Amino acid sequence: MASTEPDEEPRLPGDARLRRPEPSVLRAEAAPPARPLRAEDVPAALQLSAAAQWNQHADDWLCMLRLGQGWGIDAVGDDGRQRLAASVIVLPYGRDFAWVSMVLVLPEFRRRGLAQALLRHALAHLQGQGRFAVLDATPAGHAVYVQEGFVDTWSFARHRREAGPLPAAPPAGPSLRPLREDDWPAIEALDAPAFGASRLSLLRSLAQRLPQAAWVAEQGGRAAGYVLGRNGREAAQIGPLLATNAATAQALLRAALAAVADQPVYVDLLDHQQALRAALPSWGFAFQRPFTRMVHGAAAAPGDPTRIVLAAGPELG
Repeated sequence: MASTEPDEEPRLPGDARLRRPEPSVLRAEAAPPARPLRAEDVPAALQLSAAAQWNQHADDWLCMLRLGQGWGIDAVGDDGRQRLAASVIVLPYGRDFAWVSMVLVLPEFRRRGLAQALLRHALAHLQGQGRFAVLDATPAGHAVYVQEGFVDTWSFARHRREAGPLPAAPPAGPSLRPLREDDWPAIEALDAPAFGASRLSLLRSLAQRLPQAAWVAEQGGRAAGYVLGRNGREAAQIGPLLATNAATAQALLRAALAAVADQPVYVDLLDHQQALRAALPSWGFAFQRPFTRMVHGAAAAPGDPTRIVLAAGPELG
C-alpha cells in the first residue's frame, strides 16, 4: 500500500480516492446507474483496488460481498471496452449501523462523478434500512466526508513493518495460546461491546485467512484479549486486536507478528494506545498515515473503543 497521498486526490474508506466535487466537471446525477456487485465481479474489483495500489486480496472482496452488499458502475473506456469502473461496499453490523468502504474508481474514469454517485447511493440505501453509516477517513478525504454530512469521532494510525525477526521478548508475559473453536463465545463477549455490534461472522472468516496469527490471551481462566490477521495483496494485516491491558496487547501483537515475520505487515493502531505506539518503532514499524473514524446519521461511533488496540482495517472496521 502506498505510503503517500496526493493532496489533490482525497482518499475514501477502504483505501479509495475521490476528488472534491467541482460543479463544472463533476455531476453525480449524470453518472450511469449503479448495479449490484456479484462474486463473478471480483476479478474486475481486484483491478480497481490494485490500480489504487491498495492491499485488498480476492478473499477480502469475496468476504465483503458475502457479508454485505456492493454496487458498481460500468463504463466504456478509451479503448471502447465496457468494464467495472467504480465500486462501493456496505457491511451491516447489527441492526443500527453499517460500514461504508471500497469506494474506488479506475484512473481513466475519475472526475466523472462516479464515486460521489456510489457513495450517495450507499447512504440512501442505509437510510432506507434505518442504519447510520461509519467509515474511516484520511486527512485528504476528510473534507469530502464532512461535505456529505459525516462527523468525526476517534482516530487511529497505520504503521508498516518490513519482514524480519523481532527483538527479544520480555522474560515473562501473559498466558497466550492459539485460538480454539470453543473460544468464540468468549471472543464475541469481549468484542461486541467494544465494537458496538456482533461481527462474529467476520471474525471467524478472518481466523481462517491467517490461522497462525490467531491468538487468545487468558487471565484467571478467562479470555483477556485476542488477535487475528489476514493475508493481503502486498502485506499481511494484523487486526483486530482487543485486550484488557497494555501488557496483554503487546504480547498478543508480538505473537501474531512472530507468526508472519517473513512478510511485511500493516497494523492500524488506535491513538489512545500510547504504550504500544511508543514500542512500535523499536519493533521495526514506521508510521504510514492517520485515519479518523466518522459517522453519518449519528452523533458518536458505535461501541466502546477503550479495549480496541488494532482496528480490523478501514474496509472492515
